[in-house]
Amino acid sequence: MMQQRNPTIRTAPRPNGALAHRSRAAQPDAAREARAVEALTPAQIEIGALIRRCIVESERFYRGQPHDTRFAYELFRRALVERHEVAWEHIYTHYSGLVESWVRRSGAFAGSGESSEYFVSLAFTRFWRAITPERFESFPTLPSLLHYLQLCAGCVVIDSVRAQSWSEMLPEESIPFDRAARTSPDEEAMERVNRQEFWSYISSQLNDEAERVVVFDFFVMGMKPGDIFDHRQDLFASVKDVYNVKRNVLGRLSRNGELRRMLAS
Repeated sequence: MMQQRNPTIRTAPRPNGALAHRSRAAQPDAAREARAVEALTPAQIEIGALIRRCIVESERFYRGQPHDTRFAYELFRRALVERHEVAWEHIYTHYSGLVESWVRRSGAFAGSGESSEYFVSLAFTRFWRAITPERFESFPTLPSLLHYLQLCAGCVVIDSVRAQSWSEMLPEESIPFDRAARTSPDEEAMERVNRQEFWSYISSQLNDEAERVVVFDFFVMGMKPGDIFDHRQDLFASVKDVYNVKRNVLGRLSRNGELRRMLAS
């Protein structure tokens, strides 16, 4: 009697050595890439592998595991020193959520009237412009870079609210037309109000602690009158008192000829 063959024994031919090698090479091999990356310094790694390694190290950080910040630092170096577009795009995408959380935690954000995405874009733009290739060496670690990015996030919110608030103080005609046409309104306003001379003069024109608190909390921090009252009930009997102080300060300073001269210079 002829033995019946088991059909399951008949399988596709096994590839020869060369074919098997090509098959294995065609498959993603994260372990092999990781070993290859480990043999290189961060500066020697091509951009794609560097980005993948940054993602891995970031996941380790968020899991509370040991992680290596050298790869993210190298990515920042390529973005800011070499002005590498792909590196910068990954930094923007990867850290935009973190920057947005910093924006939302700013005390001035609630009164800004702008979206958090608007300030995220401004923060990255400020960061990019501030850290030139020549200045990059002043930031020797990843934490130092992220700390500066956090400062940028806070500053763009405060700057925006401050510029909007001080625009209430003086009419638009006090700003020379030819200068205003050369720069954006926010840049022009902040160029003026950031001067030490300006703030020193404002301080000298304030009569008491209540006025100083209103000027700082409202015009610098972007706090609402209700928040100022909750914060300093030792100075104000009601929210109405905060509004009255604000109105009196604005009225007095808007008539100040010396202040007009400083803003127009």
